[in-house]
Amino acid sequence: MSSSSPRSAFWRGFRDAAPFIVVVAPFGLVFGVVATEAGLTLGQSMGFSVLVIAGASQLTAIQLMTENAPTLVVIATALAVNLRMAMYSASLAPHLGGAPFWKRGLIAYLNVDQTYAVAIGTYERAPGMTLPEKVAYFFGTATPTVPFWYGMSLAGAMFGARIPPEFALDFAVPITFLAVVAPMMRTLAHVAAAFTSVVMALALSWVPAGLGLLIAGVLAMMVGARVELAMERRA
Repeated sequence: MSSSSPRSAFWRGFRDAAPFIVVVAPFGLVFGVVATEAGLTLGQSMGFSVLVIAGASQLTAIQLMTENAPTLVVIATALAVNLRMAMYSASLAPHLGGAPFWKRGLIAYLNVDQTYAVAIGTYERAPGMTLPEKVAYFFGTATPTVPFWYGMSLAGAMFGARIPPEFALDFAVPITFLAVVAPMMRTLAHVAAAFTSVVMALALSWVPAGLGLLIAGVLAMMVGARVELAMERRA
């Protein structure tokens, strides 16, 4: 990719991320339905989606709210679930850290599972991309996914009660994360990290406030790093 093609990088990012709308659509509908069933108004539901823009933590927060959990517990748990975004940011920093502050702020807001997965995969496969290209590519990945999340959340909040239960929209949550993770399983280190995260998340499911997921994520990164170092020494 030439250094003079941020526009083409943007549209490449758009095309690469567009397939994710297949899983973003039911995921957004699920949140809209759950939010209204929990008693949130249309404005509150949409404010939640626009400000938080993180489906997993939003659904976790809604579930705790319906169980009348204390506000601090709701906030802390949602933050714990969303701490994976800090890991995403650390991974993107070598590629996008040189962008202007306002662009980094917008990237941070748009840094969700889908945009991260598509962008980091492309950056690793194309190390010759320039900073303007990488920034344009990231914004391209966000263009079809983020507005679609808003729109489907709105549709779920407005019309979700009319959706037949046989549609089983809740399948979208695990499918979304499988679609994000599967293309990234390219090396033994990736597989080892993924296996560790699954095993430890299950083993630590008893830990309150979602902290088990955070611990599992840290352990998975440690295992993945160790395996990668071992592979480099062997090579």
